[in-house]
Amino acid sequence: MNKCMLGTKIGMTQIFNEDGTAVPVTVIKAGPLSVVQKKTVEVDGYSAIKVGYEDMSEKRANKPDKGQFEKAGVSVKKHMKEFKLEDCEKFSVGQEIKVEEMFTAGDAIDISGISKGKGFQGTVKRYGTNRGRMTHGSHYHRGPGSMSACSDPSKVFKGKRLPGHMGFDKITVQNLSVVKVDGERGLLLVKGAVPGPRGGLLVIEETVKA
Repeated sequence: MNKCMLGTKIGMTQIFNEDGTAVPVTVIKAGPLSVVQKKTVEVDGYSAIKVGYEDMSEKRANKPDKGQFEKAGVSVKKHMKEFKLEDCEKFSVGQEIKVEEMFTAGDAIDISGISKGKGFQGTVKRYGTNRGRMTHGSHYHRGPGSMSACSDPSKVFKGKRLPGHMGFDKITVQNLSVVKVDGERGLLLVKGAVPGPRGGLLVIEETVKA
């Protein structure tokens, strides 16, 4: 992997090609990133860079993180993440990485984010199961269905679809296409939808499939 970025989802819109075709795009505020630390094979056993994204108030950071940012000579950041890149040597601690240095229009990327949380939901909404009849004296409408047989096997099998917490999972959408890179405003326009709500953190990497 040679390309990476952290960003914030702004929302969806559409742009038009030269032939007038409408292209649905997600607008992402991408970067800039600050290199906080370099991992080396000699010291850490692997090669990677640790980057920080999005400034935050110094009083909200804990003491170890403050020391790390101070040592790197960068302002306190809200998010930190490691990326294992093939060319870590070209980066230096304290360096700023901008979106236009990483991506160009036409690149294939993978985007990871945390999906929208929907709280505690029943099986009909969570898994799309069928409901019971609503008429003719039926008292069974949106229940989870039969649990198991009585005396044998005397247990509910693993994998039974039951009510529970829905959403707020890490989702990765692969092989998305970069439509436009606006380096002046630090924006990345990606074809299609990406996971998470507006304002959610996104991890953008070079695709593993292309």
